[in-house]
Amino acid sequence: MKIALPSRQNRIDDHFGHCEYFTVFTIEGKEIISEETITSPEGCGCKSNIAQQLAQMNVTMMLAGNMGEGAVNVLNRSGIKVIRGCSGDVREVALAYINGTLIDSGVACAAHEHGCH
Repeated sequence: MKIALPSRQNRIDDHFGHCEYFTVFTIEGKEIISEETITSPEGCGCKSNIAQQLAQMNVTMMLAGNMGEGAVNVLNRSGIKVIRGCSGDVREVALAYINGTLIDSGVACAAHEHGCH
């Protein structure tokens, strides 16, 4: 299984659409077996091809901070489930997911002056 986390300086970026890069972990059982980073597209992520790019890499889960419903829908259409409300070190968040302790906040980011959500 592969999971992606919008990242900035090895922490969950609070804004999916403008993260510095995506950290992608490959998980087997309850262990992280590999890690790679994917450069974030320029501009707003929900209007880019990042969902398709991650799906082509077999990513099936996005662990994010804040994310608008538009971005959630784009990811879901690409076969990527989303858990929002994550924060902190990306490896610690991934381990929390592996251990089953993450719950989606259900809160969509609504204030976007750039209008991409």
